[in-house]
Amino acid sequence: MQIFKEQWQTRAQRKVAETLSKIPPQWRLSSSDLERAKKERVLRGPFIESFLEPKELEIIHHDTVELSQKIRAGDLTARRVAEAFCRTAAVAHQINNCLHEIFFDQALERAEELDSYYTEHGKTMGSLHGIPVSLKDQFHVKGNDATMGYVGWIDTYEGSTDPAKVHKIESQVVKELLSLGAILYCTTSLPQTLLIGETINNIIGQTLNPHNQLLSCGGSSGGEAALKALRGSIVGVGTDIGGSVRIPAAFCGVFSLKPTPERFSYRDVANTNPGQDTYRSTVGFLSTTIDGLQLIASSVLSTEPWLRDPAVIPLPWRQDIIDDILSNTGKGGGVLNSKPLKIGIFWNDGIVQPQPPIARGIRQVATALSQAGHKCVDWEPPSQETAKRLAFLKADGAHDVHQQLDLSGEPLIPPLRQSFELRDPVSLLEYQDLTLQGLVYERAYTDYWQSTSADDGQAVDAVVMPVAPHAAVIPGKFYYTAYTESINLMNYSACVIPVTKADKDIDIASKDFKPLSEIDGKNWDAYDAEVYDGAPVGLQIVGRKFQEEKMLAIATVIKAALDAAD
Repeated sequence: MQIFKEQWQTRAQRKVAETLSKIPPQWRLSSSDLERAKKERVLRGPFIESFLEPKELEIIHHDTVELSQKIRAGDLTARRVAEAFCRTAAVAHQINNCLHEIFFDQALERAEELDSYYTEHGKTMGSLHGIPVSLKDQFHVKGNDATMGYVGWIDTYEGSTDPAKVHKIESQVVKELLSLGAILYCTTSLPQTLLIGETINNIIGQTLNPHNQLLSCGGSSGGEAALKALRGSIVGVGTDIGGSVRIPAAFCGVFSLKPTPERFSYRDVANTNPGQDTYRSTVGFLSTTIDGLQLIASSVLSTEPWLRDPAVIPLPWRQDIIDDILSNTGKGGGVLNSKPLKIGIFWNDGIVQPQPPIARGIRQVATALSQAGHKCVDWEPPSQETAKRLAFLKADGAHDVHQQLDLSGEPLIPPLRQSFELRDPVSLLEYQDLTLQGLVYERAYTDYWQSTSADDGQAVDAVVMPVAPHAAVIPGKFYYTAYTESINLMNYSACVIPVTKADKDIDIASKDFKPLSEIDGKNWDAYDAEVYDGAPVGLQIVGRKFQEEKMLAIATVIKAALDAAD
């Protein structure tokens, strides 16, 4: 039922204007600069940096761990750091449309409190003291909206106008970040419903890719990844139920971690169709470095989130797993003893073949690992066709989505109008059958993984595979998502790393290509070497359940091997 009398367009426009008004006048760009930004192909690097001061550039180019060390040593104050990232985020939003909420005033006040604490106690408040952390717009921060891209959620608590809830609720992970000394300063853009691999909604419109504005930034944590590509954030929090921290990270050339659900708290985090918990969404992280992912993940777990959220598994951070793997590898990711990693290489799933840039990226990783002395084996798991067909997220017939749309009268965004058309919910018997199909697939995949030890007694440690069958996609041409969805079906851990960039002179489409399926042909036909030129190529490193530490360590080894091979 529509609860607001005004037109949804008016409500959305007012929200956009209100957000822009929170940018200090001295940080606002001129109309000519904004027009110039629209014509630029590449927004990251020199373009955005032209609007920043040298002292700000010095700060934002520190990655998370280095920045933390400088704050701990007293070389940088939390206030100076917060100002630099707030200004960069302000510029990023004006040229890239990547923010939903701005609370710079709260951030600067928080920074001053942290500086006072440091002065008084001679030490930092916690392991994230003074580190600016951005948040996907599902996380509730007191005093601010969390619209999740719905017009009907503006100035409400997930559509509720209850004054006891509006701007009063805080997500558990937000409380944990604050207890560790983090500075929260903005929430980032996402797509309506969360369930699409691009970032579009009826409030802000579309967020594009800072590496190439002809391409998408991905979704659903698209604003998070775009902001990191622009250095307006170096570490942040997203969510993932079908690829939502992995797709944007791969598209925007940054790193991400998708944990197994229930490793981190989802308490008081907004979500689509929250009653569907057969396959749960998970809180995940994005950063400009692997070390940044490790710092924020280990820090949050140090607060023992399972004591406050009964859904969280009581599993502390296991640094020994990381140390064990890294102690067995030397410079360039090389093997120091007789314990090489055994890595599965998933070239394609037999349904949709990767376009040339992704195929080259996989070859680069396999070659680098082999040169470093590690074992690489072909990965041939059960077909992902089963994983793609298990439509749990639409089992309610899109009733939850339409309930939120009806609050304001806004329509579905064009890419979703067919797939999220209101229909009858799946019957209980059909839902139970889908659940059983999922369990059968999980068991078959587990059996296959175990079988990889048959030849040499060593099971595959991790699998390198596409995030998508293309680099950062041309908007409207993301046809196939099973490479990420299958990993959610198994609740596996995964880490995304940037590998290379598309190159029009190298990544030439073969004239001998033969499609494996109709959608394979459609995906291949969408490849345009000129348009894709310069697009980031990221791959995912996949492990079994609750292997977050192991995947971060293996990601570190692969990154070192790639760097040594260059």
